[in-house]
This record gives sequence, C-alpha cells and structure tokens, in this order.
Amino acid sequence: MPLHDTIAKVTARIEDRSQDLRSTYLDRMRRAAEDGPRRAHLSCSNQAHAYAAMGEAQDALATGRAPNIGIVSAYNDMLSAHQPYERYPQLIRDFARANGATAQVAGGVPAMCDGVTQGQVGMELSLFSRDVIALATGVALSHNTYDSVLYLGVCDKIVPGLVIGAATFGYLPGLFLPAGPMVSGLPNDEKAKVRKQFATGEVGRAELMKAEMASYHGPGTCTFYGTANSNQMLMEIMGLHLPGASFVNPNTPLRDALTLAGTKRALQITHQGNEYRPVCDILDAKAFVNGIVGLMATGGSTNLVLHLPAMARAAGVILTLEDFDEISAATPLMAKVYPNGLADVNHFHAAGGLQYMIGDLLDQGLLHDDVKTVAGDGLRRYTQDPKLVDDEIVYHEGPGKSLNEKILRSAKDGFQSTGGLKKLTGNLGTGMMKVSAVAPERHIVEAPARIFHDQDSVKAAFQAGEITTDTVVVVRFQGPKSNGMPELHALTPALTVLQDRGLKIALVTDGRMSGASGKVPAAIHISPEAADGGPLARLRDGDLVKVDAVSGTLTCLAEDFESRTPVTADLASNRAGVGRELFESFRQTVGLASDGAAVVV
Repeated sequence: MPLHDTIAKVTARIEDRSQDLRSTYLDRMRRAAEDGPRRAHLSCSNQAHAYAAMGEAQDALATGRAPNIGIVSAYNDMLSAHQPYERYPQLIRDFARANGATAQVAGGVPAMCDGVTQGQVGMELSLFSRDVIALATGVALSHNTYDSVLYLGVCDKIVPGLVIGAATFGYLPGLFLPAGPMVSGLPNDEKAKVRKQFATGEVGRAELMKAEMASYHGPGTCTFYGTANSNQMLMEIMGLHLPGASFVNPNTPLRDALTLAGTKRALQITHQGNEYRPVCDILDAKAFVNGIVGLMATGGSTNLVLHLPAMARAAGVILTLEDFDEISAATPLMAKVYPNGLADVNHFHAAGGLQYMIGDLLDQGLLHDDVKTVAGDGLRRYTQDPKLVDDEIVYHEGPGKSLNEKILRSAKDGFQSTGGLKKLTGNLGTGMMKVSAVAPERHIVEAPARIFHDQDSVKAAFQAGEITTDTVVVVRFQGPKSNGMPELHALTPALTVLQDRGLKIALVTDGRMSGASGKVPAAIHISPEAADGGPLARLRDGDLVKVDAVSGTLTCLAEDFESRTPVTADLASNRAGVGRELFESFRQTVGLASDGAAVVV
C-alpha cells in the first residue's frame, strides 16, 4: 500500500521546516560518535572512580573491550507503574556479566504520580518534572562511561523527560524497558460511577475508597488508556521498545524475559559491535509522525500534544499543532479503550493490541515502514508477538485480524473516521480537544461563560448548586507561567454530573486535563495563556462562547471582546509551598503550550 497522501505531505513539511535544526543536531551527534567508546577518553583516575564499587567487573570495565550499559532508572515504590523496576538493575547486571559485559546504574530520575497529586498543590510541579527528568538524565550520562543506555520509565512526564535526555545523548544507543500494566481490577466505568456518586453525595468516602483501591490494586500502570499507556504505545510504535514489549504484565516470566532480551539488544547495538544503532538515527521525523498516527488511532492522551513537540525538538525535529490536526483527520480511530470505551489496556492487548494495529496501519499506508528501530530496520517487525520458548524470547507473526472488534478494529472500519484530537483556533487562542470520547452531539457547545481562576472555585460553585443552565466553564490562569499548568482532572466528576443532568457543558482552560478525561468537551492548552495577556484574560462572566470541534473553532461572540483590556490575577499564592518556590525560574522561562511548554529545549 503506498503511503497515504496526508501522511506523506505532513512528513515532508516537518522535514522541510526542521532541516536546519535537524542537520545541526545530527552533525553534533556524528562528531560525538566519531570519538568511539566514551571511556577511552577518561583518565585512569576518572575511570578508577567510576569502577571502584564494581567488584569482579572492575577488570572488564578497565580494559574497555566489552560494552558497559548505563541504566537510568525512574524507580520508586510509591508509583505502582515503577515499583517493578526495583528488580531490573540486578537482572540487567547479571545478564550483562554472564555475556562478558557490564552494567551500572548511571543515575535515578524523579517519578511523580499524577494520580496522587490530582487536585492537590503538588500537581503544579508535574509538568515541570518532565524537564527535571531530562536534566537528571543528562547528569546521569555526563560521566561518559557508557556504551549504550537502558531507560527505565513508564508514566506521564517520565518517558517524555527520558526521551529528551536520550535524544540529547543521541550518539548513544538506547532502549526503553517497560514494566507493563497491572492486571485488571474493578472496571474503569464502575470506578467512574462511584466517583460521580461521591460528587453528588450519594455515597460516602468509605465507598469511594473501596472502589479506588479495587481499581488501583497492584504493581504496573493504571489500566485505563491515559498518558502512561499512551507513552508505552509511543515507545513501541516509534521503535524504542522491543516488539510486543509494552503491555505484558509485571513480574511474569515473559516480562522478565523481555527485560533480558532488551539487555541483550543493548549489548548488540553499541560501537563495539557490528550493529551500531544510536538513538539519533531512530528519532527522526518519520518516527514522530508514526507516534502521532498511533496516538490518533488509539484515542490517546492529550498530554502527548505537549510532550511530543518537546521530545521532537530535542532531536532536531519541529512539530506544530497543524501536524497533529491533519494527521488526526486522516487517521481512523481503531481502539475503544477506557475512557473511549469500556475495555482496559489488558483487553486491548488480548484483542490483538499493538501488533495487529501496527500491521493494519502499515497495510493502509498510514505508517512509515522505512524507519530504524532498536530491533532493526523497518516497522513491519513490530507486527510480531514475543513468545517464551525454553526461557528464550521467540517471535511469531502476530494476529492478522482483531480478536475482538468491540475493542479493536481495522482502520478500514474504524470506530470513527478520524482520530482522537482536534485543533481549535479562534479569537480565544489556540488549543486542542480530545473528541474520541465525546458524544457527537456534544462536539458543539454555545453557552454563556462562567469564569473561574482555580479549580476549587469550580467545585464550590457545583456544590452550591450554582450551575443550573448550559455553561462554558472557563478556568484560566492555569497555564505553565501561571502555576505550572496542572491537570484539572479533579473537575471531571462534577462536570460529568452537570452534563448528565441534561445541560450543555464545556470546559475552556489554559491548563491541562488528564489523559483519562474525555466525556465532557474540553478545549485545553489554550495558548497564549491568560498570564501572558492571552485572550482568555479578556473574557467576562456571561459572554457567549462557542466551542466547535466540528469546524475547529473557539470563539467569544461578544461584540466588544477584541477591545477589552486583559485582566490580571494575583498569582502570589502559586509561588511557594510543597516545593513550588524551587520552580520560579521554570515559570519565568517556560515556552508556549502550543510549542510543548518546554523549559530545557
């Protein structure tokens, strides 16, 4: 199947606009690669410090003949998706030594759980943690003692931050090793039902806690298709995972075997071998286009509209919102996974998962096959399933058809003719809406605005019964310069209840929503943000606002709107407490949300 015209056009446009930046980036990577193994340029004293604690591996490290793998880990045991990583370094070290090589933990990076900080002050640090992770990765790899790198990270900001770091050290080969999703617990729709009942006072905190604990009940990623699992899809479809690695449950024989297979591959693709395959050659424009196609085909997280441009720029590739919008228009929605459907990610994997999806998208001309991956050349090998045979990974051809068409369909017969995201632009600025989970009759909302400057005020108005008519809820001064751009997912139960009461409800914000949100139409990431004097700062209570995901417009219909002076807000309370004072320089230097809200790239 020839490449789809839109995919070809958008890719060519990205390559053209990125030409200078990409060329400069690759030149820098090539010069670094020409130096060969990094350890060779360290002094004897430098090396002695690096190897002092390595015991039996000291001699192999000092001679420099065998590869040394650096491990950059986001392990902590507060974050369920990352708790399985506690065992990985020992597995990797033992395998490396058994194969005449070495491995060291190069460094750790922070990993915060947005599920813990939703609706809390700590969420104001969440987006900036991505840049901290990239910086921490740079510190870890600055010791110049590694021939390839294994990146251990799964969740929301962690994978994007690690990718930015990996791209910055793009002359080093690198693989991402996932930990997998937790086994299925309380169905996500049942959990959402209890949350709505709690919001209306029908059940108490004990019932809510019971439902939450039954849903989030073990190691691994949360099973809904939010940012964490969207990240795992991206790493596979962009060629940084081994084929079939993303959605195997933690602490299983197959999961451990894939970890060892990833370690083996990391040893094979170093400068010392015959298959040198640096990250810079994998992360090109085609890989990022493939990632966006995968995001649209699965109805993935809106957070990736922020992360992908930041990740891409670190590799010399420039993405714009127009790229997302046009690829979305050309990519059918193939998957129905919560919040777009009732299934969870384990059901998606069982129905054929990424192996079927990638094969079908290739067959429809919607993905680039001519890409480099950690597994070799060409994306077609990612249609294969890993099987465990005599404790070794053996690949077999994956499913040629969906095993459950209520969850996963061919692109020829998708659940929707277009993907999950829609660009919105108008006199209120530019933003995005996740439309894949929004009922078609709610794609257009025209109603008076109700203005809020924080999410607690929205909750208070809801509890007081103040919102009784069709309303566009505007929550402004939530952008990266204002307060770090927190997710506003804690508003979802209240807004859903209002919608279920028959009201037309939409959210408009310069903040974010969770990757699990979607049933209420939400125009998010509005740029420029209110704190920068953006158009949202000119809105007043009662202004008629039209949110139109069909035409892709976001408009205030007040006649005098353009002539108004933007309001300002007292943001002093956002500057301190729970570590916020440490991030003042980030708020002052962060870029536009439409460009990825980046600090370090």
